[in-house]
Amino acid sequence: MRDTRESRLLLVLLIAIAFALITVDIRGGQDSPVDGARQAAATVFGPIENGVSSAVNPVGNAISAVRDSGDRHDRIAQLEHDNTELKAKLGSDDRNRSRLKQLNKMINVAAEGQYGIKGAEVIAIGAAQGFSWTVTIDVGANDGIKRDMTVLNGDGLVGRVTTVGPDTATVLLANDPDFTVGTRMESSDELGFASGQGDRPLRVELLNGKAKIKKGDRLVTFGSQADRPFVPGVPVGVVSRVDPSGGGLTRTIYVKPFASFTKLDIVGVVVQAPGKDPRDTVLPRKPKPTPTPTVTVTVTPSESAPVYDEQQ
Repeated sequence: MRDTRESRLLLVLLIAIAFALITVDIRGGQDSPVDGARQAAATVFGPIENGVSSAVNPVGNAISAVRDSGDRHDRIAQLEHDNTELKAKLGSDDRNRSRLKQLNKMINVAAEGQYGIKGAEVIAIGAAQGFSWTVTIDVGANDGIKRDMTVLNGDGLVGRVTTVGPDTATVLLANDPDFTVGTRMESSDELGFASGQGDRPLRVELLNGKAKIKKGDRLVTFGSQADRPFVPGVPVGVVSRVDPSGGGLTRTIYVKPFASFTKLDIVGVVVQAPGKDPRDTVLPRKPKPTPTPTVTVTVTPSESAPVYDEQQ
């Protein structure tokens, strides 16, 4: 349309009519005289609006997805954080379960041997007194601990108390070269003295040079006078090697200790000795030998084998 005086007048007229219709529609409310026209327009232009909306909505959804992706990232980060905390908690629970298992084993040993024990935790290893195999435990004189008390755990003999402070004590481990304990062989009652050799098996000198000992035999503590420093019956270890008898007055054997001195955690100090020697009752049950399967082969004669006549 060309920009003429007539066209400008027509535009002004159309605008005036539009404002008049809007005013009439507003004032008429639900009874507006243009309501029918509006519904007709909705009928005509509604499908077009839906099509446009369908075309635009994916874009809007994509924008919303981008906007929400930050929220999802935050949620994932929070979940990862919670997962890490849960794993740490489970790890802590695993350690607690392990310590509870150690404590239960030690209580069973104390019950079998009728030992009165004071539970303790190993809080340090090391060499406050040089290069000795020692550990520090978190009980001391205030807990009734005294020098030369037997220390054990759920596996067997750990060592003896050497020095005592108000709230801690030092334990000399059974594998220390300066450690010696009297031993008794299971069943045979052969006596000897076990000495530590560091990370090697204990060395035991049996008093009977002709004692019949074999690999797999087990030893317990013989006990000391007045039960200090050692109470009787505490499991010591298993014979791993026997030196050939040379006709001497003693016989040397090597013993793998029951206790693992590099993995000590929960231990018990024997504060009350048993009323009587428990003998071998504290030793763990021997594992049952695994039966060796036997195979029997039966040969069945074949039907096609030749048959010989004895009269020929």
